[in-house]
Amino acid sequence: MKFLVAYNGTKESAAALALAQSHANTFGAQLVVLSSSEGGKGEKIEDINKIKQDLEKIKQDLAKDGIDGEVEQLARGLMAGEDIVLYAAENEIDQIYVGIRKKSRTSKLILGSTAQFIILKAGCPVTSVK
Repeated sequence: MKFLVAYNGTKESAAALALAQSHANTFGAQLVVLSSSEGGKGEKIEDINKIKQDLEKIKQDLAKDGIDGEVEQLARGLMAGEDIVLYAAENEIDQIYVGIRKKSRTSKLILGSTAQFIILKAGCPVTSVK
């Protein structure tokens, strides 16, 4: 069994990670923590480095807790939601965990909603965590 956490450094994605870790422990599942960004000139190097540091700490924490886990940081030129759904399909993920937060209508219109895209398009069950 393989679980995937869509991680972006927010407190909501940290909450999704905590729940996924608990479930991975309970069910003996492998846990993949995935961060995805479009890449290119629009990405700030500080943001990329912060996520990289977070993922390294998460990897250490998973090992310390005895969870079979891995971390991935992707920049394949896709929007995060598309990338996560594609990764899940390519890697036979059984369950995806995403953090959700309230967004204004304008924000959703301009930026879209990664969590909403994942929930609607994933080929496996998705657990959303506030």
